Amino acid sequence: MKSRQFVKFLFAGGTAALANFGSRILLSRWMPYVPAIIVAYVIGMITAFVLNRLFVFTSIQNSLHNQVYWFILVNLAAVAQTAVISVLLADYALPAMGLHEHLETIAHAVGVAVPTVTSYLGHKHLTFRRS
Repeated sequence: MKSRQFVKFLFAGGTAALANFGSRILLSRWMPYVPAIIVAYVIGMITAFVLNRLFVFTSIQNSLHNQVYWFILVNLAAVAQTAVISVLLADYALPAMGLHEHLETIAHAVGVAVPTVTSYLGHKHLTFRRS
C-alpha cells in the first residue's frame, strides 16, 4: 500500500462514512433499521466514488463504465459486511456485553468501519486500476 494514497483513501472514506452514518440516522426516522442502512450506504457509496476518483486514484486508465461496475461490486461486498456486522452487534453482541442504549448507532459505526481495508484493496486493484 502506498501510505499517502491510503491516507487519502481513509480521508475520502471517512467523509463518505460520515455521509453514510448521518443519513442513516435521519433515514431511521422514516424507515426500518436495515433498509435505512442500505439506503445510507448508497449515499455514502456515491460520495466515496466521487472523492476517490477525484482525489485518491488520480492515474486511472480503465473506462468510467468499468470503474462504476467494479465500484458497485466491491461495495456490494462491503455493504454485506456492514449489514451483517451491524445486525449481529445490535441484536446479539452488544446486549450480551450489557449494552442496551444506542445499540443501532454503535453497531452501525463499527459495521461501517470494518470493510475499510478490503474496500481499499478492491478499489485499488479493480475499480481504479492502472492498466
